[in-house]
Amino acid sequence: MKNILIYIYHNILHYPHTGKREAALQLWMGLLCLILLASCARMGRPDGGWYDETPPHVVAAYPEDGGTNVTAKKVRILFDEFIKIENATEKVVVSPPQMEQAEIKSTGKRIEVQLKDSLLPNTTYTIDFSDAISDNNEGNPLGNYTYSFATGDHIDTLEVAGCVLQADNLEPVKGILVGLYGEMEDSCFIKKPMLRVARADSRGRFIIRGVAPGNYRIYALQDQDGDYRFSQKSEQIAFSCDTITPSFCDAVRQDTTWIDSLHIKDITRVGYTRFTPDNIVLRAFNETLTDRFFLKAERQEPDHFTLFFSYGDKSLPKLRGLNFDDSNAFIIEPTVRRDTITYWLRDTTLVNQDTLSIELKYMATDTLGCLQPQTDTLQILSKLPYAKRLKDAQKEYDDWHKKQEKKRKRGEPYDSIMPPRLLTPQIQINSTLDPDRDVRLTFKCPLALVDSSKIHLYTKRDTLWYDTPLRISPVIERIPGDTATADIAKSLRMYDIQAAWQPDTEYSLEMDSLAFADIYGLHSPKLKQGFKVKSLDEYSSLVFTIPQAKGENIVVELLNQQDAAVKRTNVVDGTAQFFYITPGIYYARLFYDDNNNGVWDTGEYATGRQPELTCYYPDEIECKAKWDVTLNWNPKERTAEQQKPAKITKQKAEQQRKIQQRNIERARKMGIPYPF
Repeated sequence: MKNILIYIYHNILHYPHTGKREAALQLWMGLLCLILLASCARMGRPDGGWYDETPPHVVAAYPEDGGTNVTAKKVRILFDEFIKIENATEKVVVSPPQMEQAEIKSTGKRIEVQLKDSLLPNTTYTIDFSDAISDNNEGNPLGNYTYSFATGDHIDTLEVAGCVLQADNLEPVKGILVGLYGEMEDSCFIKKPMLRVARADSRGRFIIRGVAPGNYRIYALQDQDGDYRFSQKSEQIAFSCDTITPSFCDAVRQDTTWIDSLHIKDITRVGYTRFTPDNIVLRAFNETLTDRFFLKAERQEPDHFTLFFSYGDKSLPKLRGLNFDDSNAFIIEPTVRRDTITYWLRDTTLVNQDTLSIELKYMATDTLGCLQPQTDTLQILSKLPYAKRLKDAQKEYDDWHKKQEKKRKRGEPYDSIMPPRLLTPQIQINSTLDPDRDVRLTFKCPLALVDSSKIHLYTKRDTLWYDTPLRISPVIERIPGDTATADIAKSLRMYDIQAAWQPDTEYSLEMDSLAFADIYGLHSPKLKQGFKVKSLDEYSSLVFTIPQAKGENIVVELLNQQDAAVKRTNVVDGTAQFFYITPGIYYARLFYDDNNNGVWDTGEYATGRQPELTCYYPDEIECKAKWDVTLNWNPKERTAEQQKPAKITKQKAEQQRKIQQRNIERARKMGIPYPF
């Protein structure tokens, strides 16, 4: 560009003939504009071009990476392109742990880390950036980058690696701390901060670097208070009772280079140093919060209020009315765990009272973890004041009266008295019913009367309808595995209608008026609901053969594509059977029911109890109508991190995969192979 400008000055601006000089000047100025436009066009990626997939690279560090005898507490790391650092306080972790958080900032092509704690002598320090560093344009993450230095004359280089998974569903646990202790006592995890730490990435993978030779115990901690130890029951944890001894060895791996997405250019064997153990699997869980304390009181509707506790107790709270007579004032509806208790007001006078003053006596956990009597005074206010309800009722009456007046003036039949409110149940049934389901009725308020003689079920055979026996009973909730009556909750508002449902059969459920009445005197109207039980030809069945399960208490769950259980069964004689499966795509998991209570149980650190082991069937399962599917399943054939299918794994790898997917899609549209 400089040479072009010099040429224009000497050969055009000093051209001896004015006319020719102006023409030549116009020609060269036009060429100069074209050159400048072309130069500007090359400055950025053209629209529709390829996204950069190359992450930034470290070009220098001060003090140098891996340096020894370091005394400086300020670290500078330089890169080959402009970078950014995301969520530094959440992703970046310094080891040994820093009680005063380090100051981390990025500017242009540089990251600066200022350590606040005093440096320990003869100690290897690592700054694990995880995937926090990425380039400024496309967001390509540098990935598991760790900077290290030593304050002594040598640096520790051993590593420990593995993954952290959610114990109940094998989801990768992103961002959880994983740390080592040199002491073998269980109390260290509670009393002392971790010795060396790392943080799990978006795949749940972790690498603890800078480890000195020796024996260690390993733990994971979702640290909520920044003290690097298990100090709160609400913190998610994982632990292993095994002693690990870091080591290394020479190993060989295959390195594949590609011509395109279908053709391999070469496969070479590359030597590397393997640090072990590198396959640790930690199963993270939350302990059951048994500390009991009062949370809140709510009165969403004027006819009842609800008390919420953090944990249940065998004894229900005792209530005393301070501005009303509490004798026989309530119908009490506790949940099965007795941590949520609803009080229905019997007297409509109390329903119309906007504020209820109550003295509440209950058992609460003290600072020593023991249950002690506690007394609170509550002012429970209705969300819907009585004056507002009167106004709404008057408006409803006025609207009804206007409609009747219009009918009267038109000479149409009209009502002179407003009809009473009716108790209409919600019938949880569609036009079809599965043979292994029941018809459920749900009411807004507790019932005072259920007259089963006014409830009828008819079956259609050919063209005739026949009376069919039925049974109506309240829905009973029970804590699985418990048989004590204290652990049973009988619903006051939900009832199941049960019968011997026959496939491919039509039914008619009919209820006479006054079949139900609630505690406020409302009665149900005459109702009729028709439905059909589907044919067996519309279902699939599934049988898992699990020879390794013989002699074990194992529960198998059939899952939908949202990883939610739709059916559950126990393994009997090495098989788990599912019937009446609606055609579709399913998945499966099982758990080893160690205490045989029918539900998955979490762990407890104080007693050394691990959470019950969960395994996933590694493939999706297609069920079609009229199909009988039989599958063999060895739950422990694959490691835990290889079991859960990717399609139902919610925690995905992050930015790099997104950029690659965009380039793959662009290559597909252009009809060219990827990778290039």
